[in-house]
Amino acid sequence: MNSIVRPALVLFAALTVICGVAYPLATAGIGQLAFSHEVNGSIVERGGKPVGSTLIGQSFTSPKYFWGRPSATVPMANNGAGSGGSNLGPTNTALVDAVKARIAALKAADPDNQRAIPVDLVTASGSGLDPEISLAAALYQAPRVARVRGLPLAPVENTIAKAQKTAYIGFFGEARVNVLELNLALDAMQK
Repeated sequence: MNSIVRPALVLFAALTVICGVAYPLATAGIGQLAFSHEVNGSIVERGGKPVGSTLIGQSFTSPKYFWGRPSATVPMANNGAGSGGSNLGPTNTALVDAVKARIAALKAADPDNQRAIPVDLVTASGSGLDPEISLAAALYQAPRVARVRGLPLAPVENTIAKAQKTAYIGFFGEARVNVLELNLALDAMQK
């Protein structure tokens, strides 16, 4: 019996040290060295105070700001501890009603806008925490933001163009804009 238990305990202890201590410390250390901003939450500060993260979406409701993608996290929107989609299918009446309500809110905020509403402004992402919107979603909202801020449309569109991020590695995904960074750039432009 001793010949079986002793090697099992040694193997258990070795794997615990390797997988439970050495590996987590190594990955955390490499992360801090190579990606310290991301590992520490990508916190954006203004005036020495944190105003948000570029990795987690935030709810902007004022018409002077660009609105991000809806969040399906519970019990509150953009809840990092509750990351996940709603799992509602396209024929689910709760999803259909939520999309209709989001469309109505967008139309109420900008009744003169006759463009097609981009899908990412009315549907939540798989994580429910998406900090970015498509370029089309930003351009759709630009007239409202310009009007409410009392700005010509061109400077707002130029700010979108400057904040635009291209596809990952040149071909993964689509052009997108980080909502927090865009809103902060507009606030800075108006100061």
